[in-house]
Amino acid sequence: MPGIDEDPRLVRRFSDTLPHAVVADCTDTETLRQLGVHELSSAVVGIGTDVEASILVTSNLLEAGVPNIWAKAISRRHGRVLERLGAHHVVLPEYERGERVAHLVTGRMLDFIRFDDDYALVKTVAPDRVVGVPPAGSQVRTRYGVTVVGIKRPGENFAHATARTVVGRGDVIIVTGGTRAVEAFANMG
Repeated sequence: MPGIDEDPRLVRRFSDTLPHAVVADCTDTETLRQLGVHELSSAVVGIGTDVEASILVTSNLLEAGVPNIWAKAISRRHGRVLERLGAHHVVLPEYERGERVAHLVTGRMLDFIRFDDDYALVKTVAPDRVVGVPPAGSQVRTRYGVTVVGIKRPGENFAHATARTVVGRGDVIIVTGGTRAVEAFANMG
């Protein structure tokens, strides 16, 4: 995949890493046509400071028929515009990193990953309410709306949790479910 940017220093920096690195203006449809972007199977729009340029480049790539476009957004509003435009994947790295750090700092979560607007995965130390019984016995799904999918005992590797896995004190567990449900479960203490 070629790398295209207007900044010659950036292009030089990545010229050893990428098969083709070109100094060009991607907001110009004729330039993109000449560079053959219509033949690409995927493209990444990593413009993070100029919202207008990001939208124009994404639009140009869509118009060129690139079937798999990943676009970076610098705000949720920018992300919504890119989604409405037709970008196949919109990434909000600053927002997502900030959300993840906020979850880790404010509660008992060891890790937090949001998969959709209302679905997340959380790594946390098992709350006392589920210690000593398997997930089915503690009724985590019906009581708390989460599913225990993994477990790590001290000194061991992570393993899949089953209906018969007994959760011990100090075990680290991975739970999935609605975002609010996994947040509440992880913060039970």
